[in-house]
Amino acid sequence: MTVRKAPRAPRSRPARRRSGAAAVALVLAVVGLVVGVVLVGLPQIDGGRDRAQRSDGLTRADVGRDTPVPQPAPLSPGLDLSAWAAGVAGRSAIPARALRAYGAAELAQRALTPGCRLSWTTLAAIGRVESDHGRLGRAELDADGVSRPLIIGVPLDGSGGVREIRDTDGGRLDGDPTYDRAVGPMQFLPTTWARYGADGNGDGVRDPFQIDDAAAAAAAYLCADGRDTATGAGWWDGVLTYNRSVSYAQLVWAAANRYAGAAAPAP
Repeated sequence: MTVRKAPRAPRSRPARRRSGAAAVALVLAVVGLVVGVVLVGLPQIDGGRDRAQRSDGLTRADVGRDTPVPQPAPLSPGLDLSAWAAGVAGRSAIPARALRAYGAAELAQRALTPGCRLSWTTLAAIGRVESDHGRLGRAELDADGVSRPLIIGVPLDGSGGVREIRDTDGGRLDGDPTYDRAVGPMQFLPTTWARYGADGNGDGVRDPFQIDDAAAAAAAYLCADGRDTATGAGWWDGVLTYNRSVSYAQLVWAAANRYAGAAAPAP
């Protein structure tokens, strides 16, 4: 498979964050309109703080580390993912296009590493917390699986509680030659994408802005080092590697638990 460069982010440098929530919101909105990206205020994957709550009422689960998260039965190989996603979308409030990506990533990862026992519900939970399934801010998830405008995190410049991570890829993915930024619906840093980037939709391109590719990469990342995500310890180890914050993991746990309940029709 030929690995080509992912879509190039705009080179215009977004304005730095200012103090005050209102000022931050104004800057992000204005800059997003100018450069054609959605700026994520709280970047993830080795990045910064926890995301703010959104309108679906999701809150952190009051659970301790290593508490197993409920998981539905694994998806069956040969499943009609389009029909499955259409049925689950109405019960879960997850876009069907995103569900197809999460389901495909579960099936592919279970075939590669069956001992990891990764569920689509965990991938969907991370997608919810990171980017609202590619719909953060003004972004919408297109039929081709790309969120437009592109979703790009704030610079990891050490301010406002985020880690400082200097640029590692010359701005190739995030458009920033000074600091790294998390990109795409699953919010990958350039260094993490370089290691785990995947071609989930089989088009020959590894693109962190495309949800099939991003979900497949997240699955590989969560299952690295022989983890069994169906166990409490394995699940927490994977999610905390994604973001080293217990409160972040508790929010992902709550989302995964919610989606597990939506996986099967109510009796």
